[in-house]
Amino acid sequence: VQLQASGGGLVQAGGSLRLSCAASRRTTSNNGMAWFRQAPGKERVFVAGINWRGGDTYYADNVKGRFTISRDMNTVYLQMNSLKPDDTAVYTCAASRSSVAGTSARGYAYWGHGTLVTVSS
Repeated sequence: VQLQASGGGLVQAGGSLRLSCAASRRTTSNNGMAWFRQAPGKERVFVAGINWRGGDTYYADNVKGRFTISRDMNTVYLQMNSLKPDDTAVYTCAASRSSVAGTSARGYAYWGHGTLVTVSS
């Protein structure tokens, strides 16, 4: 399974971006999906996840109310609103080993290349 993320870019604080992650084949419709991010000099952290049925979603505390994860067939989206400079990072999508999207990176078997999001103050 290959995952391709896109939609990153430069945006001013308070602005919005929408990230997309397209999977190469249908298998990921049975997998939980998530977005992680890694800021410069920091570890990769969980941002948002969605179970394979799409009904259950999970968010890191610092993005709740601002970010929304959704999925449509083999594409997962991350709508990011009210962006802050602290949201600057490389965002990567991942497919879980199961139908559940957990918060630990160890639960994910497939990773895409990241897309850079830069939020200016």
